[in-house]
Amino acid sequence: MTIPRDLEAEIRRLYKVEKWRVGTIAKQVGVHHNTVRRVLSGIGVTPVALAPRRSIADPYAGFIVETLAKYPTLCASRLYVMVKERGYPGRPDHFRAVVRRYRPQPPAEAYLRLATLPGEQAQVDWAHFGSVDAGQGQRPLVAFVVILSWSRHLFVHFGLDLRMGAFLRGHRAAFDAFGGVPRVLLYDNLKSAVIERQGDAIRFNDQLIAFASHHGYEPRPVAPYRGNEKGRVERAIRYVRDAFFAARTFTDLDDLNAQARRWCEGEAAARPCPEDRSRTVRSMFDEEKQHLLSLPKDRFPAEDRLEVSVGKTPYVRFDRNDYSVPHTRVRRMLTVFADEATVRVFDGQTEVARHTRCWKRGEQIEDEAHLQPLVEQKREARENRGMDRLGRAVPVSRDFLVAVAERGGNLGAHTIGLLKLLDAYGHAELDAALGEVIENDAPHLHAVRQVLDRRRRAAGLSPPVPVALPDDPRVRSLVVKPHSLGDYDRVGEGGDDE
Repeated sequence: MTIPRDLEAEIRRLYKVEKWRVGTIAKQVGVHHNTVRRVLSGIGVTPVALAPRRSIADPYAGFIVETLAKYPTLCASRLYVMVKERGYPGRPDHFRAVVRRYRPQPPAEAYLRLATLPGEQAQVDWAHFGSVDAGQGQRPLVAFVVILSWSRHLFVHFGLDLRMGAFLRGHRAAFDAFGGVPRVLLYDNLKSAVIERQGDAIRFNDQLIAFASHHGYEPRPVAPYRGNEKGRVERAIRYVRDAFFAARTFTDLDDLNAQARRWCEGEAAARPCPEDRSRTVRSMFDEEKQHLLSLPKDRFPAEDRLEVSVGKTPYVRFDRNDYSVPHTRVRRMLTVFADEATVRVFDGQTEVARHTRCWKRGEQIEDEAHLQPLVEQKREARENRGMDRLGRAVPVSRDFLVAVAERGGNLGAHTIGLLKLLDAYGHAELDAALGEVIENDAPHLHAVRQVLDRRRRAAGLSPPVPVALPDDPRVRSLVVKPHSLGDYDRVGEGGDDE
């Protein structure tokens, strides 16, 4: 810290003439005590250091130093227990400061600046960006980030899972965006790349090895605790956080990825390249992409593969959701293949089910063609399907049916009656009526009808007109919940009057 000459003169005067101590001078003139010592050393004065105060840890200093010399990484909490057993009376918070004073420090390590050739290397990593709502839970919002080491050209793709399929699809999308493949890809020691590591012995993920062989590049993990070896992607992630993601709004994942693509090709590509500040990343990338390996003609399948056991019910569980399969496939081991859009289920080499992938959690995705034959075979199953439809449309109906069962009522008749009332009045009115009936402790179908009629008359509405629905279970079991009218207002924003 450089200070004015008149202040240096004042510090010397206060020390030599007024006999002030270093700490007093630093406090009164508003500078650090090290600055005062530096000024005084310039005139050949070495301030006399005050003798350190005695500490209750002094008698144990020898034991602490000896123990830390033998076990340099021993945590302070364990060392505190050992010293306390030997009579130390102090508190653990003060003891941590004592250990910090005696713990041996590793020597500072110097690093070489790593240079690469065009098209030679790219660095890969995942980055977490919080979470998003997904049905009955939340999913992590993650970004797959790749940066070309020579030009610093960026690729960013956001997703909702860290599975191996998403990892490989991120690679494919990055290679498509670059128009080629780097010769070496550097990875951190993440499980998608490295399954096991003992020193220099490394066992790669088999799928990654097959993917790398297909594209002709070398997967190379960095050494443990050597962040400098992939510092480019670490700094790129920080750049994405600060320059792109901060305070950004988006409607869904597709919108976020579209914005990320435009940003990577626009603002991020127009920044000066750290290797040569006189050139932009875009101009460096235009030169580097000529040195990339060519893309293979066929695309490597990048799907998640999972062996699942089907229980008594005709569903397979994948990614916390249940997908229906034909009821003839229960009690079997099936194989699920999933990408970002589709979930396919195989029995051996035969595809037995195909569904659109659901990114929510706790959902039940069904194909009526899988379940209707079972419903037709079992009357009890038909009744349960009716209860299931009621439970999804009007959750309070479960409490109502429990009360009916406790009084010995006919659950089948009440379920059929409630389904008819649901078709006639809608889920909102039936929900309100069932809540009132349960509150009055009158779980009877007639009581529900009376409450519905009374509410309709009070609202000045005529009785509902029965609607003859087609004899199609896909229509009869359909539950339609109205959306907020605000959605329709946003549809017309920014458009013509027409």
